[in-house]
Amino acid sequence: MVQSAAHFTHKSLTGIDIAIIVVYFIVIFAIGFYFARKERTSTDYFLASRSVGWFAIGASLFVSNISTEHFIGLAGSGATSGLAVGHFEWLACLILLILGWVFVPFYLRSNVFTMPEFLERRFSRSCAVYLASISIIAYVFTKISVHLYAAAIVLERVVGWNALQAAVVLVIATGIYTIAGGLAAVIYTDLVQTIILIIGAVILTLIGLHDVGGFAGLRAHVPANYFHMIKSATDPEFPWTGIFFGAPILGIWYWCTDQVIVQRVLSAKDEGHAKAATIFAGFLKILPVFMLVLPGLIAFALYPDMFHIGANGQVLNGDIAYPTLIINLLPTGLVGLMIAALLAALMGAMSSVFNSASTLVTLDFYKKIKPDASERQLVRFGRVMTGVMVLLGLAWVPFIHLISSQLYIYLQSVQAYISPPITSCFILGILWPRLNAQGAISSLLTGFVLGAVRFVLEIMDRAAGGRFENPAIRWLIDINFLHYAILMFVICSLVLVVVSLMTPAPDRKKLAGLTFATVDEKMDLTQVARPVVYKPAAETAMEHRLNVVFSLALLSTVVGLWIYFR
Repeated sequence: MVQSAAHFTHKSLTGIDIAIIVVYFIVIFAIGFYFARKERTSTDYFLASRSVGWFAIGASLFVSNISTEHFIGLAGSGATSGLAVGHFEWLACLILLILGWVFVPFYLRSNVFTMPEFLERRFSRSCAVYLASISIIAYVFTKISVHLYAAAIVLERVVGWNALQAAVVLVIATGIYTIAGGLAAVIYTDLVQTIILIIGAVILTLIGLHDVGGFAGLRAHVPANYFHMIKSATDPEFPWTGIFFGAPILGIWYWCTDQVIVQRVLSAKDEGHAKAATIFAGFLKILPVFMLVLPGLIAFALYPDMFHIGANGQVLNGDIAYPTLIINLLPTGLVGLMIAALLAALMGAMSSVFNSASTLVTLDFYKKIKPDASERQLVRFGRVMTGVMVLLGLAWVPFIHLISSQLYIYLQSVQAYISPPITSCFILGILWPRLNAQGAISSLLTGFVLGAVRFVLEIMDRAAGGRFENPAIRWLIDINFLHYAILMFVICSLVLVVVSLMTPAPDRKKLAGLTFATVDEKMDLTQVARPVVYKPAAETAMEHRLNVVFSLALLSTVVGLWIYFR
């Protein structure tokens, strides 16, 4: 039944709700400190002893990606424009298959701990420094700030918690178990958090669907185009050309080359488990459309009076969608479970950022400066750097209230301006041995300039009220960010190829195991940073058959969903 207005401003937590939240924290800290007693070497601390199974890694991939901004952003986009934003989730299912089948074998066989390290061995140290620096800056100024901003919105609106105090507590709590236990603590707490997150989100979706009268009732109360995911090429938000040609560029950067994601796969006990983990995570990525985007449509259908409609008929305050459902639909006990799910999303994503950023600083900078550092020194420095990331997170807290929803959108779109040159170097780098370091660094710097120009002009135009009249600048600002990502990728790839062909070819001996053409060649041990080369167990015949079957099942499922919701 459609409501004329929401009944509550926020929920008061009962004893049952508080007990559920307390139990959640106890379980998370118990896992963290259990693994804190086991981490002794850098492999233990940064890669969880390379002994993790597919189920835990797949769950960690999922919760490392899903944070509170997904609850706010996906539901908000659902209320504003329907299911189309779900393209990014379902595309991720296919990109995860690319991670497992294309990239993982190279990463595991090359014995790397970090993505900059892989880029250094394939191209040069300067490329590694660029990627490590860009990644750390992006983690601090986009991921941490966006996580905290979204969490503040949810907790303040749902239970009336002071946003600043809640953010401080959550950052410190997350930092404690991440510093203590390293990647193993992060992965196994992520496993628990995934279960809690999915249960809480699914329950809220089912209650909402029941109240709105099922899918039939929902379709009757939202615009018909809300259920159509394939939009025209001129659609300002989700053009099909941008979705199917631009979004994969962002997806490959995020899922296949970003340290936060790939570090989990590097902890697998063998190649078979690594592939299976990406397939499992792909199946999990089907869910957000139904448990995060769909609630946005439900909120718009149940509480239309809560939303402000612009002159063009579009919802202007979609970010209230998810909190509105929690406040009005959940009974005692389930509120505590939902808050635990939101905390799980935030803490899982932030712990991943803390751990991966400290790994980059420790192994791509400290290890290079002090190559003779002992394992104990590396672990100690890694813990210190995790603490520094926690402090940087705390430094963001006083500025949370200054982050507007518009800036939130800007921060999310930054990845479109960062990803094309990195994606180009990784994809073309493993496909063609002729590409060299000069071409790679030229491509990366070209992409940095193109992305920075677009971002700065976008901010200046917004500040000036959209008054730029120069046709070229106007076109540069107005082009859809996914279309701009395609343009950047093409330009950066051309620069990579042309500069490489104009300069000497790389030494083929140094590329053993790093490209398709040299994957079976003997590795030059002098090029490996660590004296002992890790050789992961190969995928068994049974693992291979199962991985093929489930990969085809995932591909068929996603294509079927696209056809149904076209």
